[in-house]
Amino acid sequence: MQTNTPIIICKYQNIDGLNIFYREAGPKDAPAIMLLHGFPTSSHMYRNLIPLLSDRYRLVAPDLPGFGFSDVPDRTHFAYTFDHLSEVIDRFTLAIGLDRYALYVFDYGAPIGFRLASAHPERITALISQNGNAYEEGLSEGWKPIQRYWKDPTPENRMVLRDFLKLDTTKFQYTHGVADTTLVAPEGYMLDQALLDRSGNDEIQLDLFLDYQNNLALYPKFQEYFRTYRPPILAVWGKNDPFFLPAGAEAFKRDNPAADVHFYDTGHFALETHVQEIAARIRDFLITQDNGVK
Repeated sequence: MQTNTPIIICKYQNIDGLNIFYREAGPKDAPAIMLLHGFPTSSHMYRNLIPLLSDRYRLVAPDLPGFGFSDVPDRTHFAYTFDHLSEVIDRFTLAIGLDRYALYVFDYGAPIGFRLASAHPERITALISQNGNAYEEGLSEGWKPIQRYWKDPTPENRMVLRDFLKLDTTKFQYTHGVADTTLVAPEGYMLDQALLDRSGNDEIQLDLFLDYQNNLALYPKFQEYFRTYRPPILAVWGKNDPFFLPAGAEAFKRDNPAADVHFYDTGHFALETHVQEIAARIRDFLITQDNGVK
């Protein structure tokens, strides 16, 4: 690990009139890793990981539209679907010159990243999944209220999901399953909550909850990609995640037996407590791959 703190540059890239915020560090000509965040967070979740890898890699972490510091277009003019978010991020990669890269995916970042990978397998050098699911057995009982909304999208079932947007739930996502919660810095969940609380953002998030069912419909396609192209896969999983179960990590081996799976005694936001261990695992994994990321 490097001892000097590298500079993380914060930029915006205009994509079809949308300002996409992203964090970047590392040499421009180094092998690239794109890091995709999930709900309810942003590229801020990678603030501690990026410095641990940027001596050897170019790290790029965008904020999805509607999240973090990227633009939040009105939902009456912008479709908040995972297909659409993936299209925006696809154009973003081309705009900043990412034509070949490893993917680090987490939570919502997984179905977006797996869409990109299955559409452009020639661009992907490796997959790193941190609680980024592609198998139905990886979904916990915590998904039941959302699944109920998929089956019966009534205003009443939509209203129930507003509990997922409250501070108590945001903090729960950071602290559940963590043995020592003093390791979890409060600015992570407080920033997420402040951005969730922006006017109109609640409806955006509820739209994405509804559309998440289309990710499950694509699981067979993602799994076919894993089987057919056999990208090097590393799963680094908080085993106490209340939403994505360890079975989802183990399932990667079914379609790619060479998948490297590791569990950590922590929750959903594993980087908050185990960033050093995960960074070391990523470095070892990428160095040993014969995929151009060395």
